Amino acid sequence: MYNLLNDLSIVEVSSFVASPTAGLYCAQLGAEVIRVDHKAGGLDYNRYMLTGEGRSLSWENLNRAKKSLALDLQSGEGRELLVALAASVGQCITNLPEKSFLSHAAMQARRADMVSLRVMGWHDGRQAMDFTVNAAVGYPLMGGPEDWDPVTAPPVNQVLPAWDFITGAYGAFAMLAALRHRDRTGEGSEVRLPLGDVAIGTMANAGLMAEVLYRGGDRERLGNAIWGAFGRDFRSRDGVRFMVAALTPKQWGGLVKAFGVEAGIAALEVEYGVRFADGDTPRFTHRSDLFALFQHAAEHADYAELESRMTAQGCTFERYRTAFEAANDRALVADNPLFGPAPANPSGFDYPATRSFANLPEREAGDPAPAPFLGQHSEEVLAEKLGLSSGAIGKLVDAGTVALSDKE
Repeated sequence: MYNLLNDLSIVEVSSFVASPTAGLYCAQLGAEVIRVDHKAGGLDYNRYMLTGEGRSLSWENLNRAKKSLALDLQSGEGRELLVALAASVGQCITNLPEKSFLSHAAMQARRADMVSLRVMGWHDGRQAMDFTVNAAVGYPLMGGPEDWDPVTAPPVNQVLPAWDFITGAYGAFAMLAALRHRDRTGEGSEVRLPLGDVAIGTMANAGLMAEVLYRGGDRERLGNAIWGAFGRDFRSRDGVRFMVAALTPKQWGGLVKAFGVEAGIAALEVEYGVRFADGDTPRFTHRSDLFALFQHAAEHADYAELESRMTAQGCTFERYRTAFEAANDRALVADNPLFGPAPANPSGFDYPATRSFANLPEREAGDPAPAPFLGQHSEEVLAEKLGLSSGAIGKLVDAGTVALSDKE
């Protein structure tokens, strides 16, 4: 953690991935993020996968470095406390519906300069989640082997909820932009961020929308090849699969030397009247012949030898790893300063935890912070942010409006 945002407090009322990610990134840069859940746990509190003790590893990692307040959000008194807390703090991240009790108008009625970020499904109010917006914007129908029949081929869903994480990152950015505007003008802001707009907007920003409209049709499936450039997976003599990419002249030249295919490249250049060193277009156009040439070379060497050659030539490549292998890879994790000492996780399971993705070389990053137990900071938050006495808090606990830590 860095303490760049240690003067900022944010109330977060959210579930699943996108909205908690926005709060997580702010917390990792020093903000005090107060996660508020229903006293029995929010919708994602028991999200798979659970440890033997029933703790969600997903919830634990999306809520690192945050504080936890547990309220009875089905009661009027609990909801009133939450609205009052959000207005007192002045900043709120949520994915509750706009027409819920935690509307921007309800918070703004208590604080004129309120800043709220609301993660939504679609811009018109329809519900959505990562995998459904992914289906809507076309990417799953571009995946799969290139010899699949385009009419009958099934979609290929990506296993990473990319739109959720992009939305979370954009949400943190939008929140800080709104706060900077308030610092300059004194004006609050309501920021609505539809997950679907992030997906279709990213498709447009990537140039894919312009491309398919220009060509009047969709891309063909390319298997594991990189669209518009030279790159694909190959398999060595000893059965190791690895990915290579060559987008620059240096990358291309190094790959040709590492694979020892100079003669074959020269023959193809004569046959087609091109120079593959000239850029992506000739390499992508004639990718099938190039892939066959490189794969033939890969089949005559073990991966260790190919790895040594590619490293010597400064190539861009990586061996395919399983997620379990990646988690145990020293270069990726144990020797990576991104990860710090395992904090005291509520699950009781010790495993690597991340610091901020951004590395500030002149600042001390600090160690990763643990996720809270549900309700761990209920008393602290209500006392510090709303000025409630211990007696008043005790009455709320006795009434079931507030819940304390579920550590036991």
